[in-house]
Amino acid sequence: MAWAGTGLLWSLTGGVPLAGMIGRAEAATPSAGFTFAQFSDSHLGFNKEANTDPVATLRVAIADLAKLPTKPAFIIHTGDISHLSKPAEFDMAAEVMKETGLPVFYVPGEHDVLTDEGVSYRERFAPKAQGDGWFSFDHDGVHFVGLVNVQNLKAGGLGNLGNDQLAWLASDLKPLKASTPIVVFAHIPLWTVYAEWGWGTEDSSNALSLLARFGSVTVLNGHIHQIMQKVEGKVAFHTARSTAFPQPAPGTAPSAGPMKVPPGELKNYLGTTDVTFVRGHERLAIVDHTLV
Repeated sequence: MAWAGTGLLWSLTGGVPLAGMIGRAEAATPSAGFTFAQFSDSHLGFNKEANTDPVATLRVAIADLAKLPTKPAFIIHTGDISHLSKPAEFDMAAEVMKETGLPVFYVPGEHDVLTDEGVSYRERFAPKAQGDGWFSFDHDGVHFVGLVNVQNLKAGGLGNLGNDQLAWLASDLKPLKASTPIVVFAHIPLWTVYAEWGWGTEDSSNALSLLARFGSVTVLNGHIHQIMQKVEGKVAFHTARSTAFPQPAPGTAPSAGPMKVPPGELKNYLGTTDVTFVRGHERLAIVDHTLV
């Protein structure tokens, strides 16, 4: 919160991620390479005290994105696009995200697969994906992998990738050189943030073992509505803020869920992520900023 309204540029020194406050224009202008943005946990359809109008705060994020001096190549959305998987919520999300004027790559959150096992979600947001919605693509030498870890999720339970998806991931990664930078994105964190609240993925170690041979792996997640990061070996993990409402820090409340904050302070807790890939650097520079 001391950094509300500023940007954070993540860099690595001796394998340890360091954050510095920088101007947004500076952070978003790569000397070489490209940028992309991460949105997460829009929860369109939510209308409780924590945020009675998540469409408005999503549009603030989109307007903020438009101010960047360098236009991102695309957006990834790390799930919970909707709040209750209702057709009207999906339709609204699709229309609002068109306002970005950018390609958007989605993975589902548990709130997007509450009905029909996620069929409606996949028809709208991942029609060419495989299985429950997993896919990969390449951009300027970087391999992006979208994973699904929210199917058949029990309340408070850990996420799960499943054998079919893990087999697909092994096949997808097999032809790649170990020097290929990898960006993995999924809704629930692929590291255990707080097991008591289901903030982790029970078979993530199987996926990470498949990624172990690569020299640069970045994992982007949502779900917990707050920034947390760690580096484990060659893998950098990073979670994003929500554009809808915050959640309490792990263990600081009886349970996870929407957190009401004082009037006028909501935008301090919401935000998006701008990511800059610079060829020749092992890591992605990750810049977080609030909606202030």
